Amino acid sequence: MGARVWALIVKEFLALLRDRASRAVLIVPPLVQLMVFGYAATFDLNRVPYAVFDQDGGLAARQLLARFDGSGEFRRVATLRSQAQVRQVLDDRRALLVLRVGPGFSRDLISGRGARLQALIDGRDSNTAAIVQGDVSGVVQEFDQQWSEAHGWPRAGAQLRTRAWFNPDLRSRWFIVPGIVALLMLVITLLVTGLSVARERELGTFDQLLVTPMGPAEILLGKALPGVVIGALEGCVTVVLAVSWFHVPFTGSVAALALGMLLFLGAAVGVGLMISSIARTQQQGLLGVFLFMVPAVILSGFATPIANMPRAVQWLTLLNPVRYFLVIDRGVFLRGAQPGDLLGQFWPLALIGALSMTCAAWLFRHRAR
Repeated sequence: MGARVWALIVKEFLALLRDRASRAVLIVPPLVQLMVFGYAATFDLNRVPYAVFDQDGGLAARQLLARFDGSGEFRRVATLRSQAQVRQVLDDRRALLVLRVGPGFSRDLISGRGARLQALIDGRDSNTAAIVQGDVSGVVQEFDQQWSEAHGWPRAGAQLRTRAWFNPDLRSRWFIVPGIVALLMLVITLLVTGLSVARERELGTFDQLLVTPMGPAEILLGKALPGVVIGALEGCVTVVLAVSWFHVPFTGSVAALALGMLLFLGAAVGVGLMISSIARTQQQGLLGVFLFMVPAVILSGFATPIANMPRAVQWLTLLNPVRYFLVIDRGVFLRGAQPGDLLGQFWPLALIGALSMTCAAWLFRHRAR
């Protein structure tokens, strides 16, 4: 028995190492995933973009804001002049936090009365918002204590009021469940399309398919449509469950979400067909699917903010279709986004879909020779 088992072990190693594609799959994915997890998967917040709406302008307000400016955890991106600008800067995600210093802040602090400071936080990412809330509270408490010691008064009592937009209670379910819509659509679409051509090769029916009257474009279309239909059904069921079972608010446009789903499925199908056209066996196709899927999820902003990643990794995320659909998905659910608000996400998805389908068609013709 020992000899037979050893022979089988040797045979499996030879089968894996003899094929160049299999050798690449054994070496490249661990290195790629190590780099992705090592650089992108972090919950640390550094240089949080924030804006200031200072209605006081007094000494105490300037000293408090100087603490935020001098902290390595915050980076001021805008100084606002009106309440309308507050909404705009949060809507556009130019700032994760807006500090609003009310009129009379310095006067109330000097007189020993409670001086009020408001922190408006983008609550679409509840985990990040909770961390930002804690960091803001720490800076305010430190300022409060040192102000009291410097003036020899009792605690001056700077009072912080925090309000999270789009997710007032910072419920993580409201953040996670819409993201699951994208992940489930990605998984099912990649699996359906990523194994389709490889399955034909493995079963020996690929050559039979090539001698039919259908051209390569027709074959690819026939392979792509089932993935689109199944992915769309999966997405619709998940959206319905998110609203009816998990009670996630759906405040935006159904048309915007439907268009985003269609463009996202087109991009995912293109990637899946590229993988399937390269793979010669279903095992290679499955490994190729996971090679793409794991970095795509990590680099999408599903769990960790893209803004916290190194600059080079942020540029890499621009090639990731999941990144754009997550913005569409969460924007429609939580922010009430309309089609016109999401044009900046629609066209990259359409471009990625067109390029991936073109590459899949070229690879299919090239590998079919």
